[in-house]
Amino acid sequence: MADGSSNSIVNLGDISKPADTLIRKISKAFGTVFEPYQLTRMAKAEVAADMIRAEGEIAVTDLQRRAMRRFVNEEAIRQENIETIAGKAIPLLSDQAGPDAVEDDWITNFLEKCRIVSDDEMQDLWSRILAGEANFPGSFSRRTVNFLADLDKRDVEMFTLLCRFGCLIGGADGQLSGPFPLVFNASQNDIYETNGLSFGAISHLESIGLIKVDSLRGFKIKRRPQLCEVAYFGELLQLKMPEASETNELPVGDVLLTNTGNELSQMCDVVPIDGFTDLLREKWLAYFPDLSAKPTDEIE
Repeated sequence: MADGSSNSIVNLGDISKPADTLIRKISKAFGTVFEPYQLTRMAKAEVAADMIRAEGEIAVTDLQRRAMRRFVNEEAIRQENIETIAGKAIPLLSDQAGPDAVEDDWITNFLEKCRIVSDDEMQDLWSRILAGEANFPGSFSRRTVNFLADLDKRDVEMFTLLCRFGCLIGGADGQLSGPFPLVFNASQNDIYETNGLSFGAISHLESIGLIKVDSLRGFKIKRRPQLCEVAYFGELLQLKMPEASETNELPVGDVLLTNTGNELSQMCDVVPIDGFTDLLREKWLAYFPDLSAKPTDEIE
């Protein structure tokens, strides 16, 4: 990363208003992390200066000197982690982003949690969370941020695999909601195991609180319209229920996201699975023999 005199995140004259606002919010939360228009490395310099002054004013033992150097090095690493995550978030901001509406306490808590994240892929996830909150304030609770801080990279990889099976499902108002990870008898359908979603992975995700599992009865979402739409990565399925009724229920498999899982799923970088919609048609036709389950035009 370049030093503060150059272009560590953004060019001075090229940042948007949302980016400028987000930088100022972070500056307010962490003080030495940002100057008004650019990231700086003030923390390392100031701590080093304090150490030099201390060495000149008092008799510093070797143990104290090593402790101060360790502190400087640790803070430099944490500073770089924060700058990198913030830098990755800036290009993800929309022109309509509202970072000024993000609570100061949320920003402070986020920076406190993300500063120890050094892995590049995990930093990408944290940057998407920061940008997502700035784009739509209130999208990610502090509880979810704290939860993410306790996840390791393997947890995120497992969860991302699950989210590859996620669909959006239409309601009575015609709006799509979700995602719903559609897992039907994972141990009996090769498509799940083949794409890395094992029974062990599902059990682990349940144990850490990202999903709920009911392998015996499964889950259903209620009050579906007679013509229910299901979207999977741009492909749109139309499910025609046998009748128009407020009691229509759609089986959605054995897995349901928790609130935290739902928030984190919005930021997972996922790709579609070939043949998955064929499995969905097969499963839903088994529930409703007269059900129409056919693809329509792709979503724009």
